[in-house]
Amino acid sequence: MNIVYADGYDLHLGDHVFPSVKYRLTKEKLLKEGWAHEGDFVEPEPATDEDVALVHDQEYIYKLKHGTLSYTEILRLEIPYSPELIQAVWLCAGGSILAGRLALESGASVNLGGGFHHAFADHGEGFCVLHDVAIAIRRLQKDGAVRTAMIVDCDVHHGNGTAGIFGADPDVFTFSIHQEHNYPYPKPPSSLDINLEDGAGDDEYLAALEHGLAESFARFQPGLVFYVAGADPYREDQLGGLKLSLDGLAHRDRLVFEQARKHKAPVAVTLAGGYARHVADTVRIHATTARIAREFAAPVAS
Repeated sequence: MNIVYADGYDLHLGDHVFPSVKYRLTKEKLLKEGWAHEGDFVEPEPATDEDVALVHDQEYIYKLKHGTLSYTEILRLEIPYSPELIQAVWLCAGGSILAGRLALESGASVNLGGGFHHAFADHGEGFCVLHDVAIAIRRLQKDGAVRTAMIVDCDVHHGNGTAGIFGADPDVFTFSIHQEHNYPYPKPPSSLDINLEDGAGDDEYLAALEHGLAESFARFQPGLVFYVAGADPYREDQLGGLKLSLDGLAHRDRLVFEQARKHKAPVAVTLAGGYARHVADTVRIHATTARIAREFAAPVAS
């Protein structure tokens, strides 16, 4: 399985709760543990402005590219604006487009960046500047590579940007399982939302996820699944209030892939959030997701 990654994914945030160094560390862990080899990694091209405009308003794109966001708009992002940030998010969007294409070829793929599910068409928020998954879906639809898509969002935070962008689209099914009493407020409706109470642990979470996946696939048959595999349901996450263990998170990943395989849907993974007290825990969770994805992908031809 090819894994999409670029050193440029680093958002250059410095001492920030969002540990953007995790992208590089996840790649290094995959290599160190023997779960991947250098030849498995493919570097994406940045999304084009045309790609981005399939989702985002031209005025917003202009502000991002020319550094003319207002003070309030930058505050809403919750991360500092810089040219390096803009380069990184355009690159992450290109990575999700590539991951989608690779998943359609081999059954499963992973983008070691992306999953910026709080971005709306006309603004960014919650560490999310561009909605890379939405851009990827729209690009693949425009190219005729896929007609229908499903987003399975297992980040601890509700995918409000996802719901906002696809709310009126019958060709994209959005499923979000998240902590109810957590950012964002308000939470626009997804196609299916599961709102978990504070402190939900492995058993409650996995039972709810299994039920939600079964309902999602009963209601909708996607040509491609984008799995937003946030590490932040972890019990030691600083921005989450759920109590999943490392084993529980691995079980979560398997459930998503098993249900997708059962319904003959390829899966492209984006890693999304992860803010554990120890960055090594976030990296371990992300690397495990990538390792499990490999089990569900067809071998790459040599």
